[in-house]
Formats: sequence, C-alpha cells, structure tokens
Amino acid sequence: MMSKQADLLKLTVTEHKLANGLEVCLMPKPNFHQTFAMFATKYGSIDNEFVIDGKRRRVPDGIAHFLEHKMFEDEHVDVFAQFAAHGASVNAFTTFDETAYYFSCTSDVKDNLNILLDFVQRIYLTDENVEKEKGIIAQEIRMGDDNPDRRAFMELLAAMYQEHPVRIDIAGSVESIYEITKSDLLDCYSTFYHPSNMVLVVVGGFDAKEMLEWIEQNQSQKTFGKAPVIERVYPSEPEKPGSPRHEVRLNVTQPRCLIGWKEPHGTSNGRDLLHQEMLTGVLLDVLFGKTSSIYTELLDAGLIDKGFSWEYELTEHYGYTVVGGNSPDPYALADRIARYVSHIRNRGIDADAFERARKKAIGRFIMSLDQNAYLAKTYLTYRLRGASFLDTVDALTSLSLADANRRLDEHLREESRVVSLILSNQATG
Repeated sequence: MMSKQADLLKLTVTEHKLANGLEVCLMPKPNFHQTFAMFATKYGSIDNEFVIDGKRRRVPDGIAHFLEHKMFEDEHVDVFAQFAAHGASVNAFTTFDETAYYFSCTSDVKDNLNILLDFVQRIYLTDENVEKEKGIIAQEIRMGDDNPDRRAFMELLAAMYQEHPVRIDIAGSVESIYEITKSDLLDCYSTFYHPSNMVLVVVGGFDAKEMLEWIEQNQSQKTFGKAPVIERVYPSEPEKPGSPRHEVRLNVTQPRCLIGWKEPHGTSNGRDLLHQEMLTGVLLDVLFGKTSSIYTELLDAGLIDKGFSWEYELTEHYGYTVVGGNSPDPYALADRIARYVSHIRNRGIDADAFERARKKAIGRFIMSLDQNAYLAKTYLTYRLRGASFLDTVDALTSLSLADANRRLDEHLREESRVVSLILSNQATG
C-alpha cells in the first residue's frame, strides 16, 4: 500500500494493487458525508479487435456498450433495488476506451461497495436475454441517429478518421448489434473484466485502512483465472482526415455546426498526455472561451447561442479538438472560425489572455476537488491512460506562451480541419 500526500490539493491518495491485479485508489475526505465509488475496466468501443492467448479476434461493434447493459441483469436480484435499499444511486457509462460503474451514497458504504464489486464481477447471460437486449439497444441507436448533438459529433469523427474505430458509434450499428452472440459477450467479458484490467476509485467520507480491508475481504472470497495478456489491435490511421466536411439533414429547427481538428497521433506517455491536454485546454479557452473576442462577436452577430463550446480529447491512439454548437447559418460560422484561427496563427496568442486562462484553469481545477464524482471520474480516466491526476497543477504551472503558440501551429492546421453540419430538412444552400 502506498500513500501520496498532495498538500496543495489537500488530498491524501492511497494506492494499492491487490493479489488478483486490481488497482485500488482511495481518497478519504474526513469532512465529507458523501462517498462516491467507481469501478472501471480499460475496455471501450474501440477495442473490437485483439489478440488473446495467441488467437486474434474481431468482434462485432458495440459489444462493450452491450455488456454494460447486461451487467445490471441478475437471475435472482434487482441490482438497482439493492442499491436503493441502502440509500445509493447507481449508474454506468461506456466511452471509446473505458466502461465504468459507479454509485453515490451517504450511508451503508460497505454494503454498497460490496454490491458494486459483486454485480460487476459476475455476469448472467442467456440466449433469450441477449436477443431481447438487441431490440432495446437497436432502438437506442435509432434514437441517437435522430439526435442532432450526437449525430453531429459522430459525423465529425467519421469524417476525421478513415480507419480507426473511434469513427464508429460507441453503441455500434443496428446491423452489428444483431451479429453479437452470447459467446462473443462471454469472451469479451472474461478478457476485459479480469481484475488485472480494472481500477477501483473511492472518494469521500471513510477511513482508508478500513476501506481497503473491506475491498480485500470481498476480493478474497472470489476466484479469478490467470490474468490474460491482451494485445489490442488498431488499424493504421492516415495523418489527414478522410474528408473535410460531412453534412446530414434531419428534422430540426436549429442547424448545428461542429468544427474539429484531428491530432496526427496520440501519445503513450502519461506525463506527456497530461501536459498536452492541459496546454491544449488553455489554448482553446483563450481562443474560444466565453471571455474570448470571437465568442462575443459571434454571439452579437447571432451566429451562435450560449451553448457554443469547445472540448479536447487525447488518448494513446487518437486525439481531437471539437468547437461549435447551434447556429442559424452554419456555413458562415464555419467560415468565421476558420478565418479567425488563421488570423491568430499569424498574429500569435495574446500574452495576457494566455496567462488569465492558465490561472483560471488552475483555480477551476482546485475548486473541482470538492466534487467527489468529478474527482473520482477524472482520476480514474487519467489512471487508465497512464497519467497522474495529481500532476495537474504542476502541468498547468509549467505552461508557457511559447508552448501555446507552438501548439496552435502544430494542431489547429487547415489540413487537419473537419466540419460537421446538421441541417434542417427544409434548408437550402
């Protein structure tokens, strides 16, 4: 067991790897009544091809998300009712590179912890319940196809990436869902849900030593097979986007415009990943944040509403920036953004604006430490990607204006830019 003291953050983090390979991260906060626990596997929608025990497998798209749905099903008990009986709320999510299950409670922490560990570490599948779930997920996919926000984002990635599975919807397609078998699900579960591929993070009002004893006691009562050696297989991805623009017409009253920039590659070094994410976040806040000149200009011109935003994602295998939102004239918005970025590239980033954004990022990060859910989710995601959440302030403090201008030049390039437009069925132009 190893404890790390982050004095500036007023945090003590206890990290321990159990005999079965499970990584446990505990962040006790004595003055907090709420406890938030998250149990996650490094397994997401992009992991559709892998080598296990020397055998290469290609499984249908959407299995990670399908498994998330089925984990809550049990032959004898209602998992949701179990948590509710102990005053806890429970949920889960699947992303491109992880699947996580979590609960929040203010009492019965040990009981809720055991329920979380137990339901995720068993699976109940029958031919009948697998077939039934296909219809449920297929309907979810169809609804997603009609959702302008989701559709704009997935069309952006589909334009951006030519080969990498990040271009495929996390839930898969209706066609791929109906290809999934019970055997596929069991194989992926036994491969990716082994404790050695998982992390448990608990944040809140508890004693770390006692919590670790509860976890070890739970895990000692279970038997797991040998930890699988997983080789994830991803296709070679060209550096440039597949197409500069995707347009889709839907039954919407308000068009939507997303502008994205593709990273030429991800990064496998956790410290580099954290530094690049912090640097790019500060850069994007300078360029497109609510205090930026372009935000005010676009709002005044009626080209955006207050939902206009930016985001940046970086992993070992892919990365991208997305900027945009609703717009009555998405073509004009895309053009204004392109000209604005070109202008800033030629002029350089304003030093005062950069410094304000950097300090704001530090302050926002420190304030977020009071939010147990955010703390657990962020810590866990960085952990799965090989980075340390506790290094965030150091990374932000080390950023320089020269770094930001270099990042602007290397990332927000015209040749890596993609536009995704959701237009009204009645739109012209």
